[in-house]
Amino acid sequence: MGDVAKDLAAGTVGGAAQLICGHPFDTIKVKLQSQPAPLPGQPLKYAGAMDAVRQTLAAEGPRGLYKGMGAPLATVAAFNAVLFSVRGQMEALLRSEPGAPLTVNQQIVCGAGAGVAVSILACPTELIKCRLQAQSALAGSGSAGVAVKYGGPMDVARHVLRSEGGVKGLFKGLVPTMAREVPGNAAMFGVYEALKQYLAGGQDTSKLGRGSLMLAGGLAGGAFWISVYPTDVVKSVIQVDDYKNPKYSGSIHALRKILASEGVKGLYKGFGPAMARSVPANAACFLAYEVTRSSLG
Repeated sequence: MGDVAKDLAAGTVGGAAQLICGHPFDTIKVKLQSQPAPLPGQPLKYAGAMDAVRQTLAAEGPRGLYKGMGAPLATVAAFNAVLFSVRGQMEALLRSEPGAPLTVNQQIVCGAGAGVAVSILACPTELIKCRLQAQSALAGSGSAGVAVKYGGPMDVARHVLRSEGGVKGLFKGLVPTMAREVPGNAAMFGVYEALKQYLAGGQDTSKLGRGSLMLAGGLAGGAFWISVYPTDVVKSVIQVDDYKNPKYSGSIHALRKILASEGVKGLYKGFGPAMARSVPANAACFLAYEVTRSSLG
């Protein structure tokens, strides 16, 4: 089995583990990010993460926390397969000789390169996922343009292709997606490698136990979000923005409007659930990836 095939297989298993572990947190994150500003004197729809969980469970049951999981389940496998394969290919390019361990700086470069490749896949998927997750948060607000009710992932895709400028419409938010994935993955793989080397007490990290791999993976996932969270908020509001009467003309405009109306705090909406999800989900992902990769030889 070739290296690419091993990375593809291990990345797929890692992606599935990550999604099952993390999707409920992600739903809450998007609901908090995309809830509309309340009318003067009215409270926000969700007081915070726990309140959003309570309201979601009351209205939709546990299934509500797994809303919009179809699209990422189909693609998270592909997404992680691309991420780990491109990273693997870049590792091979940067190695001085076969099997030589890479430095942390080289891993940062590999992560950034993988981030570029992954953005192209992530952008349409995330657009579909955010629309499905946000529609219940937007529906009760009476804001204009929420007439469109989506039946599922394919329905969102059909609607966008038909009435939001064709294929281009699916790539709305590509710039903030890249601005998230490139530095985010650079930080994640850099931190992952640095922590593995630190825990192993040197460059040979092949003997690390599962606990160490989970710790390194979890903290690496945290590093991803700490480095790029505001970009993700901008991406979410742009992707759920109404096509016919948009509130935002682009990323910089969205950033300015969020800062003007909510201050820096507005750029960290839903940060708690994102971190709460990222650490266990990435611990599961990296562990599943490493275990699968080593069991394939």
